[in-house]
Amino acid sequence: MKERLLSILKQYWGYDGFREMQYEIISSVLSGHDTLALMPTGGGKSLTYQLPTMASDGVCIVITPLIALMKDQIDRLKERGISAVAIHSGVSRRKIDIALDNCVYGDVKFLYIAPERLGSELFRLRVQKMNVALIAVDEAHCISQWGYDFRPSYLRIAQLRALIPDVPILALTASATEEVAQDIMRHLDFKSKVVLRSSFSRPNLSYVVRKVVDKNEQIINILDSVPGSGIIYTRKRETAELVCAHLLEQGISASYYHAGLPGEERSIRQDEWVSGKVRVMVATNAFGMGIDKPDVRFVIHYTMSDSMESYYQEAGRAGRDGKRSFAVLLVQDKDYTRLESRIERSFPPLERIKNMYEKICSYLMIAIGDGKGSSYVFNLQEFCAKESCYYTDVLEVIELLEYNEYMTYVEESDNPARVIFCVSRDELYRYEMTPLADRVVRQMLRKYNGLFTEFRAIDEQDIALLCGASKLEVHDVLKDLWRRHIIRYIPANSSPMIYMNEERLPTANIYISPQTYNCRRDQMLDRFNRMIQYADNEKSCRSVILENYFGDMTAQPCGSCDVCLENKRRLKNYTPSEQVVNFLNCNGDCTVRELSRCIPSTKEQIVAAVQELLEIGVIRVLDSGNITLNADRVSR
Repeated sequence: MKERLLSILKQYWGYDGFREMQYEIISSVLSGHDTLALMPTGGGKSLTYQLPTMASDGVCIVITPLIALMKDQIDRLKERGISAVAIHSGVSRRKIDIALDNCVYGDVKFLYIAPERLGSELFRLRVQKMNVALIAVDEAHCISQWGYDFRPSYLRIAQLRALIPDVPILALTASATEEVAQDIMRHLDFKSKVVLRSSFSRPNLSYVVRKVVDKNEQIINILDSVPGSGIIYTRKRETAELVCAHLLEQGISASYYHAGLPGEERSIRQDEWVSGKVRVMVATNAFGMGIDKPDVRFVIHYTMSDSMESYYQEAGRAGRDGKRSFAVLLVQDKDYTRLESRIERSFPPLERIKNMYEKICSYLMIAIGDGKGSSYVFNLQEFCAKESCYYTDVLEVIELLEYNEYMTYVEESDNPARVIFCVSRDELYRYEMTPLADRVVRQMLRKYNGLFTEFRAIDEQDIALLCGASKLEVHDVLKDLWRRHIIRYIPANSSPMIYMNEERLPTANIYISPQTYNCRRDQMLDRFNRMIQYADNEKSCRSVILENYFGDMTAQPCGSCDVCLENKRRLKNYTPSEQVVNFLNCNGDCTVRELSRCIPSTKEQIVAAVQELLEIGVIRVLDSGNITLNADRVSR
């Protein structure tokens, strides 16, 4: 089997061997085991479901919330001659219908689907006809309410499991604590709890925390001393734009990226950075997921992350090529009060949540009792301008409404054109129309049901072909009908969407459960405190702190973070024996190799010091082979 897998790996991906844990994960899946794979960012997660699918008959259903990642993965698979399709809120019903048919009767190997689409009747009926080889759940931590990025739509995966119970599941995440890992397996109804972990150690990545007065000045210092490209993360869009402007003033090639930019503009900026035309990308956390740029030399956090999970993921985008790279967190005293105020903003009073729900539904023109199962273009900036509120406050409320399963917010989606008739069928034929307009209307009525009762997605290209016209001519006809108030028309666009999980309720009936409010508030506070502890730490290796957080209690000091380097400088004035004792006292047991990496003496000096300390009984060798202090023999 391994030889066959290596042959497929070489044929489609051009690799001669596997990365750490990839073969073990693939073997587990091919043996039919439900498997949870914990792999760091850039560890090659996608191959662990793509390769076993190519070695099997049938299709792999890949569940992911990231539309941009779907597009990227599908493009790469198609470049390798592998058929793949996607279903998300930006795909018309007709295209979904065709995609599902191809999965049942065609040669499609990969079906990428957004979690909120799993509950649709169209999908539920077709999936039972498919020959499904594997279910892959990307970003699996999103299914856990204890995770930092819980998404209620992920709970729908249990319904899929019930429909095809004999298909193995591969759950993938780069950031899950032990509590979250157990929760993932419980929600996905694992038949056998197989957990495979790659090391979360990144030996080539130096973690650094800088407590500074002027962050902009510190960034310039870093860019002057570290060559190559990188990312600077900020929390706010405005900050990203201001930092970018400062870099440009200093003659540094930079661009900014956030969700407020048009989709096409974001793609252009991303391509310029990936290709090396732009050195520095200043961005919110909307940037980076799924981007394959191995030579990122630095990731700077201008703003402290909300959690250790998000910090590890974002910092981990540096140095994927294995070369020395840097993850730098910039901290000011006022950052801590900002974190505290962020908690308060994230959990507004219940009345404010209800009021915002009412405003959003009114903005989307959803009547009470309507909207269930429908999706709507949501121009967040326009909404905020109209209601005089901050977009971050709106997003915090939407997040709480998501947790309570009222609606789902999709930040970016390629949306088809949508039409609803404003007049009745009888009134429609009283209007004078050009021959082309008449053909367009007739074709729409033939192809699409429900146009008089709700917005329906339409395919302008298909209508154009049926009418013997160009897509632009059809677009102009629809605009004219819109101006005449015969239809309401939303042109095809790339914009955020709101998907209504339930019908609009009277405001008084909105219920926010205590678990999603109080418990999540406590969880957020705990994650913030862990992040603050990481920033304030001046004694323990930063890599060890991160690895311990994700459950690896055997992690050893990296020797290259700012704390390890400071310890080396401090120990330079000590004898080799004193250096060994001091290090073991601060960090616990370790190997001689770890000592060589973390204290400033030569390997020969360290070996001699260890032998001397063993002879006089100051240290001893454990069964694991590590050395440790004999506490009762150490001089006070």
